[in-house]
Amino acid sequence: LTFLSQPANIGLKAHDIHAVPNHCRRYAADTIIPYLITIDHFILIKKGLIFIFSFWLELAVIVICLAIGGRFSGIGLGVAGGFGLAILTLGFGLPVGEMPTSVVFIIMTVITCVSLLQGAGGLDYMISMAEKILRKKPSAITFLGPLVSYIFTVICGTSYVAFSVYPVIAEIAINAKVRPERAMSMSVIASNMAVCASPTSAIAAAMIAITAPIGVTPLSLLAVTVPACLIGVLVGCLFVYKRGAELADDPEFKRRVATGQFQEDYVLERDTQNATTSAKVSVVIFLLAIAIIVGMTSHPDLLPNIGPGGKPISVPTLLQIMMLATGAIIMVVCRVPRDKLDSGSVFKSGLIGAVGILGISWMTDTFFATHLKFITDVFAQTLIQYPMLFGAMLFVTSMVLYSPAATAVALMPIGVSLGLPAEVLIGLIPATCAVFIIPGGAQISCVAFDRTGTTKIGRFGFNHSYLIPGLVSMAASTVLSLAIAYIIF
Repeated sequence: LTFLSQPANIGLKAHDIHAVPNHCRRYAADTIIPYLITIDHFILIKKGLIFIFSFWLELAVIVICLAIGGRFSGIGLGVAGGFGLAILTLGFGLPVGEMPTSVVFIIMTVITCVSLLQGAGGLDYMISMAEKILRKKPSAITFLGPLVSYIFTVICGTSYVAFSVYPVIAEIAINAKVRPERAMSMSVIASNMAVCASPTSAIAAAMIAITAPIGVTPLSLLAVTVPACLIGVLVGCLFVYKRGAELADDPEFKRRVATGQFQEDYVLERDTQNATTSAKVSVVIFLLAIAIIVGMTSHPDLLPNIGPGGKPISVPTLLQIMMLATGAIIMVVCRVPRDKLDSGSVFKSGLIGAVGILGISWMTDTFFATHLKFITDVFAQTLIQYPMLFGAMLFVTSMVLYSPAATAVALMPIGVSLGLPAEVLIGLIPATCAVFIIPGGAQISCVAFDRTGTTKIGRFGFNHSYLIPGLVSMAASTVLSLAIAYIIF
């Protein structure tokens, strides 16, 4: 004890036992050294508890900000993410994460091109063609309505454009004496699922940028999502084909007819013959550009070599360049008026989505980049062994964020960092489409479009016409997407 109490020997550790005189060693080994080891362990435990507390507190900040952003949606997601970023960096002192410049730039260039397509009249021309297809076979509206919505969204990259055909689908179903709920519910779900299969959608832009480092090309991505989501939509259409009472036997429809609340009304068909040549040419230019992009990015050898070293251009950069160039060609060849360059609905909705993704992605990257080693040590093996847990995370997050793209940007980089294989990440893309769980603009609007009252939102909000068809379509799409991804990758 006298030896240990000397100033030169204070703080003696277990590995310094050789410095203790022989007559002190036995006593020290039995009493003093274990005590000193306990102090070291206590300090480590204290640091560990502080880290765990900080980790969960920071994660709680992210969850709260996501919930607030999901409540307001749109740019609300972006500013809520920015607020969370401020708390994490200025409050907790975390290093600022990487800004999602590649994803945001892809989205901005794509919506710029699509906006010019809209300004040239190309979108209106495609809508008129969609209406013409729907009216050719009214009795098959339960299948044709969702399929047209799916194809239309795949081409344009945003589900907002399908709003133009929802009223037509409702009226065609009514005139054909088919329960409108069947076609309306699946048309909304089909448009949601088509976002994952569109080469010009925000989630496609995000996945291209996120998974390019692990060898995923746009062609391999679309080879999985396009057939999987399409078949998932068809499964959903089969599910709702005889769902609910026939229109003539529906109690709510009978009540509306008896009270005079429902009256026959017909929507005039749009005249496709008067579509301008510029509108048709803009559609051809746009589709041709998409085909060229998919073809050039299908294999690394097809990418142009640029720079002094002759290195292949990156896929995200090529997509940005091609979209801007295509927009310029449409603008000049089709002579888009100045007042229509950026006044369309597509440009506004696209910018809103870009702002939302910027804030959310920046916030989540700041957190996960800081704690990547801890997350990898704790969760990596579990998620690799049970990938459906990652799918459940995508499902819940998309339900809160109300955006497949924001969900992918928030969680897919984590999957890449944890070492999840490409087939799992690509195969689980349909799980980001749980935006139908909480009724939004499309669901509420379609309830209003259905004058028969068969399409409805229940008293509790969640028990609505879209819930079960959406879950069926999503489950089928996810299973098929995983199966196809395991074959391709």
